[in-house]
Amino acid sequence: MAVQLVTDYYRYCPDQVEVKISDAVCFGRRFANYPPCRGCPFNDDEDRAAPRAGVAAAHKQPESLSMLEKVFKAYDVRATYPDPLDETIAWRIGHAAALYFQQNSPAVDRADKNKMAIVVGRDMRKSSPSMSAAMIAGIRATGNPVIDIGMIDTPQIYFAVNHFGAAGGIQTTASHNPAHYNGFKICGRGGKPIGQDTGLGDIQKLAEKISRHQTGQEGPVTASDLTGAYKAFLRAFLEPVRPMKVVVDASNGMAGKWAPIVLGDVPGLELTCLNMETTGEFVHEPNPLVDENLRQTQEEVTRIGADFGVCFDGDADRCMLVDENAEIIRCDMTTAYLARHFLAANPGSTIVYDLRSSRVVAEEVEKYGGTPHRERVGHAFMKKALAEKKAVFGGELSGHFYFKDNYYCDSGLLALICVLNALTVDKQPLSELIGPLKRFYSSGEQNFENEDKEGTIKRLGEEYADAEVDHLDGITVQYDQWWFNVRMSNTEPLLRLNVEANTADLLEEKLGEVAEHLGVPVAH
Repeated sequence: MAVQLVTDYYRYCPDQVEVKISDAVCFGRRFANYPPCRGCPFNDDEDRAAPRAGVAAAHKQPESLSMLEKVFKAYDVRATYPDPLDETIAWRIGHAAALYFQQNSPAVDRADKNKMAIVVGRDMRKSSPSMSAAMIAGIRATGNPVIDIGMIDTPQIYFAVNHFGAAGGIQTTASHNPAHYNGFKICGRGGKPIGQDTGLGDIQKLAEKISRHQTGQEGPVTASDLTGAYKAFLRAFLEPVRPMKVVVDASNGMAGKWAPIVLGDVPGLELTCLNMETTGEFVHEPNPLVDENLRQTQEEVTRIGADFGVCFDGDADRCMLVDENAEIIRCDMTTAYLARHFLAANPGSTIVYDLRSSRVVAEEVEKYGGTPHRERVGHAFMKKALAEKKAVFGGELSGHFYFKDNYYCDSGLLALICVLNALTVDKQPLSELIGPLKRFYSSGEQNFENEDKEGTIKRLGEEYADAEVDHLDGITVQYDQWWFNVRMSNTEPLLRLNVEANTADLLEEKLGEVAEHLGVPVAH
């Protein structure tokens, strides 16, 4: 093990917050049952017992635990601003995330400040500058270096973490939520996702143990502009394109800044841009999964005779397509279409798709010689599956598209680039290419209020025991002519239903049949 220099110490002791100590001293104190070790967030040898009386105030159990429980979700941190999520909570989350990265980094990396740097960015929301600043202060209070890359789309965090070889990254964003929300998306080394079961729960536990306090430490912060490097990285995926008119609706989100930078000077590509202003106010909510939010894109495609349109969410890690006839294209259809092109370039590769997707995805992947891999819903599961399977591409019904050559991460702009490449090769209107894929009938995702989610799923398994049933995510029931999936919401008393059938009549029949078991239908 490399010997730590004094200048590279990052840990501190609960009763000596002004003194940094080495890994060896920390271990020795724990081994000797040094009293303040009990409940310390660095104590890996116990089950996180609560700090006993006498431990420094910095590690007393805060009174606002309920606030943290409200803001930590399955895949990120997100809530309304400033209540319950404010700058004080942001500091604690930054501090806890830095401690988590320290605890989970090898000693050889902890001895190298560059490898312990944490990359931070933010979106365009009005609260993002102050929230990001507070989060940065929390990180620096652990001694960790910070690299601030400014106002960016979320996919740039994954790029930057790999570009710098950093310990991890944190983006201040509330993604597709309304303007009065904010939050944090956190990733680890290499851009690996950090969700509730892959580190986010540990960060929450650390945040629960600390209050905002003076530590006597202040890691360095460096501002870095990655515009040139990021543009070059994305443009390397773009082939020469045939002349096309494309409508881009940025939803007043981060695509408003980055789409023109990355694609504004492409020969033959004529961009018509909507809602590009990044003021923190939205003409429509930055959620492309809501049909009403695509209305402007549809109208502009029709008005100018565009080849297609694309609408991004607030932090530009998701997008939704509209064809030349202003018809909305479901994201599983986009996955099925792009899969063919990825398999042409990477024969025999694996394509990952979430289990709500149409059967057409697996059929198309197999048709073109690939291996389909069905996965749980959520970016943490999708990214993990892509990495484990060395899959070349993946797509979710929610508009997230994942790429092996993008560190197995998602990117809305890269998805747009892949569509441009595919349409250049195919030389057909998008509607004609997607049309043959619409061979099944889908309900779309529908939600039901239900206070007994687990009991309902168990009863569904008993009711449909004659089918092929699995519990990869909730319950999936499959017959030859139709199938359905019911999942539990992570945060609400809701069940989410997707049904697909071979005919419209069968869909209507089975949708009504399954819905009877699920509770009260709701609009969200």
